[in-house]
Amino acid sequence: MTDPRAVARAIDALRRGWPVAVLGADAAVTVLAIETADPLRLAAFDPDETASVLLSAGRAATLKLANQRDAAVPDAPVLVERAPWLDFAAATALADPQLDLATPLKGPFRAIPLPSPDAAQTALQLARLAGVLPAFFLRLGQETGAEAVTPADVAAHEDPARLAIATRARLPVAGAEMAEIVAFRTPESPGEHIALLIGTPNGQPPLVRLHSECLTGDALGSLKCDCGPQLDAAIAAIAESGWGILLYLRQEGRGIGLVNKLRAYALQDQGFDTVDANTRLGFAIDARDFRTAGRMLQLLGQRQIRLLTNNPAKVAALEAAGVTVTERVRHALPPNPHNERYLATKRDRTGHQL
Repeated sequence: MTDPRAVARAIDALRRGWPVAVLGADAAVTVLAIETADPLRLAAFDPDETASVLLSAGRAATLKLANQRDAAVPDAPVLVERAPWLDFAAATALADPQLDLATPLKGPFRAIPLPSPDAAQTALQLARLAGVLPAFFLRLGQETGAEAVTPADVAAHEDPARLAIATRARLPVAGAEMAEIVAFRTPESPGEHIALLIGTPNGQPPLVRLHSECLTGDALGSLKCDCGPQLDAAIAAIAESGWGILLYLRQEGRGIGLVNKLRAYALQDQGFDTVDANTRLGFAIDARDFRTAGRMLQLLGQRQIRLLTNNPAKVAALEAAGVTVTERVRHALPPNPHNERYLATKRDRTGHQL
């Protein structure tokens, strides 16, 4: 039996710097997030100084601790053997690529076999859900007092079938005065997804835009991306079509969260593009789950849509979720001097058809 509530407790524990036990099929492990720990918490967690360090393959590849095959899946787990010089400060330098220029000399370190690959993978997934760096001290076994979760608990927590409509209301917005807002949520997740229904159904498939939350672009007008202009243009295009839906998905930073997205921005300032910044942090190139959008459309009674996107992956994801995309409508805007490289990376490395 799964317990999605255990995942909510585990996420809270990681953000507070408390240990979490992950009960895998082969073995249990207990992890302590490096980002939210400190030397005193580490000493209490690992008094004999034997805990290994769990990293993701993307980060381990940067540190020359994973081969290219492993690095092809950047959010896969890699375990680093504890060494006498691997104290809390050294582990922090291993965890955070922003510190690479300040601490260029690390190691030597050695990757070792994982005692429970599914538990390690689940720990990295929990880090992403908690919005912390995917790096842990790891001890074998289930430590007393640690919040315990299983991989099945996380799968249940992330199951979009648990999403339900919470409420709805009329909401005139700039560019679309005839609009209704619908909020969706699951029992444990802290954030709500939103749908903005624009215009009047006319018997044709609605024009739909999947827009991932971007605080810096949507609210602050960041010029590093094209999110704010895309949001405004999507509302205008849907209104002009006469009928459609804007899905506003709480998947900041392509699913890695606001803080980690800002870390990626800092890496971009060091010369890395958006893809390499994400993988150096230890995350997938795109960690968003578009099954959520499929579930939202089904709850709204829409199983056939026209999709406003340049990203073929969104079409494939919605089709896999049971929503038929009858047409992909281009949604490209001119670049500005600050986001030309960002748009080129989307075109050349993530398959966007700009």
